[in-house]
Amino acid sequence: MDTVAAAQIDFEKGGGVIPVVAQDYLSGKLLMVAYMNREAFEETVATGHACYFSRSRNRLWRKGEESGNFQSVREIRIDCDTDTILLRVEQHGDAAACHEGYESCFFRVLDGGDWRVTDERKVDPAKYGANYGHHGKPAKPAA
Repeated sequence: MDTVAAAQIDFEKGGGVIPVVAQDYLSGKLLMVAYMNREAFEETVATGHACYFSRSRNRLWRKGEESGNFQSVREIRIDCDTDTILLRVEQHGDAAACHEGYESCFFRVLDGGDWRVTDERKVDPAKYGANYGHHGKPAKPAA
């Protein structure tokens, strides 16, 4: 594990966790935003697979552990304040980074005061079981 790199990240600024932006390595599309603590960062570096910290479950969340939609990390970047990480990843499985079955969590656009779904759903999240959802919460039905 790269504890030297982890020591250079300011996890304390955010109370032990920092935001992580996951971006598709090839297309550049923003996939999702999550959080990491030091343990999740070190596991990500050691395994090459995205591991996040679930604030709602208060535990490590290995992306794809329920759905198979895991992320292979191709590059890790840190911002100038050393308190936000950019993961450039390859999305595997059903090509859905979002727990609602979309490629990206950013599948809605504000249009005239209303949120409009603009992306195609890659997979019905019901495929993963009734309890599948964002960090252990049941998935919301699509609008």
